[in-house]
Amino acid sequence: MLEAQKLAYADRDAWFGDGDGAVSPSALLADDYIAERRALIGEDASREFRPGKPEGRHPVIPPLRTEAGVAAGATGEPTVDRSGQTRGDTCHIDVIDRWGNVISATPSGGWLQSSPTIPELGFCLGTRLQMTWLVPGHPASLTPGRRPRTTLTPTLVSRGHEVTALGSPGGDQQDQWQLPVILRTLIGGYTAQQAIDSPTLHTTAIADSFWPRTWTPAGAMAEGRIDDEVISDLERRGHRVVVAGDWALGRVSAVGRDADGLLWAAANPRGMQGYAAGR
Repeated sequence: MLEAQKLAYADRDAWFGDGDGAVSPSALLADDYIAERRALIGEDASREFRPGKPEGRHPVIPPLRTEAGVAAGATGEPTVDRSGQTRGDTCHIDVIDRWGNVISATPSGGWLQSSPTIPELGFCLGTRLQMTWLVPGHPASLTPGRRPRTTLTPTLVSRGHEVTALGSPGGDQQDQWQLPVILRTLIGGYTAQQAIDSPTLHTTAIADSFWPRTWTPAGAMAEGRIDDEVISDLERRGHRVVVAGDWALGRVSAVGRDADGLLWAAANPRGMQGYAAGR
């Protein structure tokens, strides 16, 4: 799972965006391209940044820094870092009604702690423009009239009459924390709450979307509840694992409708406010 995430995020950092160098989702999801990417996953942790070449195109690689630079003043970054330390954060909400209308929303980008307030409008200046690069030719480079790609990933999953809305705060960890929940419910037979409660992990071997935009080759972060033997095996395979607190990672919440039409909700129990409610 860690290796698959690293490949997917390498493609994100090379190809996602609204600029001239972007590729279509169909190219990245083509069966032959997925098979080519899957073949790169081996027993050991890769220490390389490996975006693919969809449609035979060569990627423009963003700068890869392993050490942080020095910044003055507020950086407008989200307030949950890769270690899971939280000082407030992005919000996420999922709602489903009796008719099956469902919404997943992750409002973010104007943090009170770090973003200037616009007095006449009553809200903070959005900070998502920091998702852009200043690299000529990159699909996510700062270009007039173009949208930055973002870390926000509210998610809908449907299968037959079943539907799930889920999401999470957490910057670059949002997709990563959702993936184990989805796998556990679709494949492992977990309930949504069991899947959310279970220990989780994520890779740090990606180009961070926020300042100082570093990456950690073969880096991974894992909750302390994961068995020591699993951590040792990951390290034997070359992963550089940092063990966080027992309940330090993951912020997923979800709602849905099962095959029998029953509505359900599940909330994140980790160190912030999370609620599942029905009426």
